[in-house]
Amino acid sequence: SSDVCSSDLKTAVIVNSAEVFPGDIERNPDFVLPAESIRQAIRKAAGPESTFIDVTALAQALLGDSIAANIFILGYAWQKGYLPLGEASLLRAIELNGESVPMNLSAFLWGRRAAHDLRSVESVVESLQLPSEVRSKSRDLEEIISRRFAFLTDYQDKAYAQRYLDRVNQIMKLEALHAPGAQDLSEAVARYLFKLMAAKDYYEVARLYTDGAFQRQLDETFEGNLRLELHLAPNLPSLQRKTDFGGSRKITFGPWMFKVLRLLAKFKGVRNSWLDVFRFDHDRVVERRLLSEYENLLTEFCDTLSRDNYLTAVALARLPEKIRGFGHIKARHIAAVDLERERLLSEFRQPA
Repeated sequence: SSDVCSSDLKTAVIVNSAEVFPGDIERNPDFVLPAESIRQAIRKAAGPESTFIDVTALAQALLGDSIAANIFILGYAWQKGYLPLGEASLLRAIELNGESVPMNLSAFLWGRRAAHDLRSVESVVESLQLPSEVRSKSRDLEEIISRRFAFLTDYQDKAYAQRYLDRVNQIMKLEALHAPGAQDLSEAVARYLFKLMAAKDYYEVARLYTDGAFQRQLDETFEGNLRLELHLAPNLPSLQRKTDFGGSRKITFGPWMFKVLRLLAKFKGVRNSWLDVFRFDHDRVVERRLLSEYENLLTEFCDTLSRDNYLTAVALARLPEKIRGFGHIKARHIAAVDLERERLLSEFRQPA
């Protein structure tokens, strides 16, 4: 391209389509960012040729810092001929600014490449990212179940995963009998029975930090030698520090904590047994109660499901989706779900 862009300019809109959720999500966990309606409003105001690119993701992957998105999109705009400035002037401005000059010069160049051939840049990003099942969504019900079976095997053991699979298969057969062709109930049970069976207790937190996946994500995202610190809020009387609003204040632990976590992860087999020193922890008691109630609900489905109460059964099966967060936040959600469960159970048992 030439050093100076064409003077025959027109207004152009390039939008970084990265989704950054506002503070509303803390108060409303069901908040959904209206991304598509925002796109449509921009296109209506600026014209159908508006360009939407997740520049933040590209910059993070290519340059290791999302802040590089600003200069990346500058390079994109310049390459498209949207800026009446010379390349030399822009590069000199980056140098005079003196902040992260090598990264910003590289970001400008990557933006130009993306404007010329976005697909090739995306291919580079894909090659930089290590394969990860966690990133991809399940394509169908069979994959939803198989991935969760594998997860529960790692979480506890194969017998525990088989308990999950037996329950889901039971519901699938029941749904085929009373709602041929539908999968809503089976999918809800596959997702939310798993959620309750895979509660993130001390053993699971320890396993997730030390099974290798966390380290692979670090290696993919950062370079060089890292010093890791963990900010944890152990629910143990000797370590608890309460906040003014009733939650637990987090404590900072150095890299030595990973040795403790590796040891703790090895004891996952004693989970909920008489050898489990955490089994009387309040959160663990509540989690066992929620799982027991859900399994009892599935048993009731087997006895009384019909076409008349099918939709209510689906709503009941999806209730665990609303249980989110930790500590006092999770407790608040559980209380709300308990009330809704009672209402839905009444409808299920006496369908209109």
